[in-house]
Amino acid sequence: MGNSTITTFILLGLTDDPKLQVLIFIFLFLTYTLSVSGNLTIIILTFVDPHLQTPMYFFLKNFSFLETSFTSAVIPRYLHSIATGDNVITYNACIVQVFFTDLCGVSEFFLLAAMSYDRYVAICKPLHYVIIMSNKVCRILIICSWMAGLCVIIPPLSLGLNLKFCDSNMIDHFACDAFPLVKISCSDTWFVEWTVIICAVLTLNMTLTCVVLSYAYIIKTIFRFPSVQQRKKAFSTCSSHMIVVSITYGTCICIYMNPTAKEEITINKVVSLLISSFSPTLNPFIYTLRNDQVKKAFRDSIKRIALLSTK
Repeated sequence: MGNSTITTFILLGLTDDPKLQVLIFIFLFLTYTLSVSGNLTIIILTFVDPHLQTPMYFFLKNFSFLETSFTSAVIPRYLHSIATGDNVITYNACIVQVFFTDLCGVSEFFLLAAMSYDRYVAICKPLHYVIIMSNKVCRILIICSWMAGLCVIIPPLSLGLNLKFCDSNMIDHFACDAFPLVKISCSDTWFVEWTVIICAVLTLNMTLTCVVLSYAYIIKTIFRFPSVQQRKKAFSTCSSHMIVVSITYGTCICIYMNPTAKEEITINKVVSLLISSFSPTLNPFIYTLRNDQVKKAFRDSIKRIALLSTK
């Protein structure tokens, strides 16, 4: 994305209509506030409550951190643009935004695969769960998720750094993203586009295969349980993760596994908005409202804070 003649880009956002911008600002401000507060609550609870210091919640804590980092790399900048009317972003800031959003986004998929493996071990191999999912193994899986995300984004990002921008610096998006940048480049972008698509397809297919295989074995094992109550309890421990997986993969497949994504900018902007604002807001509530342990930990923390405040 290097060119000495262009040092700044202009983000066109979602709309020029002032009334719609006000509504978008309110929506994004509320969803961002809920997202950050919800994910930070999960992170804090998993630190302070001893009942939540298990592999399952260790992964959930790291997933919440990724969600917070991802949405914070995009939404505050766009809120600032709407509030001040300043749509200019420097070339370096644009690169940094692409790097962090892609790194957090890709790492999430590998982390979701690791979380599905954790559920597989918990349900299919319960007697060996503590041994298999030791603290060391959990830390290795987290590190591998980050490293895999880094390895996936480096090739397309390295190629993107060589793109030239001659005629336009107006990005038809509310944030710096691969396809909107490719669209305004005056370089031959064929190789860059297909590198992005191939990396996305490989990431989604590899991680989704791990998730599907894990849940195939999980469902097979659950149906062997003798009692209905055991089956319901097993399904309830996996249901939140399955919902989050469905939302995350469904929205990303719409963008990155579509060869015509470069032209479908309007659709991509709407889907990207959902990925960067609505999904991170929804996920903490999916995990907390469907999880009795998290709800109990939250109530206990509120009680402790109330007791401390009365002293």
